Amino acid sequence: MADDRLIVALDVSTMDAMKETVTALGDAVSFYKVGMELFYAEGEQTVRYLQEQNKQVFLDLKLHDIPNTVAHGVSSLTRLGANLITMHGQGGPVMMKAAVQAARETAEQLLAITVLTSFDDEAWTSTGGQLPISDQVIRLAKLAKECGMDGVVCSALEAKMIREACGDDFLIVTPGIRPSFAATNDQKRIATPASALQDGASRLVIGRPITQAENPREAVRLIIEEMENVSK
Repeated sequence: MADDRLIVALDVSTMDAMKETVTALGDAVSFYKVGMELFYAEGEQTVRYLQEQNKQVFLDLKLHDIPNTVAHGVSSLTRLGANLITMHGQGGPVMMKAAVQAARETAEQLLAITVLTSFDDEAWTSTGGQLPISDQVIRLAKLAKECGMDGVVCSALEAKMIREACGDDFLIVTPGIRPSFAATNDQKRIATPASALQDGASRLVIGRPITQAENPREAVRLIIEEMENVSK
């Protein structure tokens, strides 16, 4: 049975490429991320297809705009029935509260993006970041919880602090996960599957180590093996 703590990122731009990955992985994976590249290219049919295959969907569009616009965007996206939807926590409390209000009668869970895992300290400082990255992540996580958000997206390096600050029921979804056999690519703040779960992550987002593997299904097996020693 697939471990639904693993979310496979579909970082492709066509329906054919998505279907190829989903078919290859079969029943080994039950949860997929649809991000900007795929959704902007192929639209809502991506979500419909995954639902037809009895898969859960993480719709990662990172909404960030004035509160009214984000609220209307959330209202539109909730009609698709995705399981998780993201927006930038730096949009502020009014924006997040508007999104929560827009989704209040649906089953979707809303996640706040904290600081992207592609940032390291040098890049963060160059954009005007005043607080250390970890401090900013914790601040945004607490704010997201206060606003009624269901959880956050963050680096696994901050997962333990967020779990301690926001409690056991708060969702922590961590990209930047690199199993022991994989390259780091362009991610800076990374962790292994086991260490991320041990530090409090709820779900792990993994893309290229699976989708670009010579044998994607075997890559999933190895990752789940790394995860299995950590109790749910």
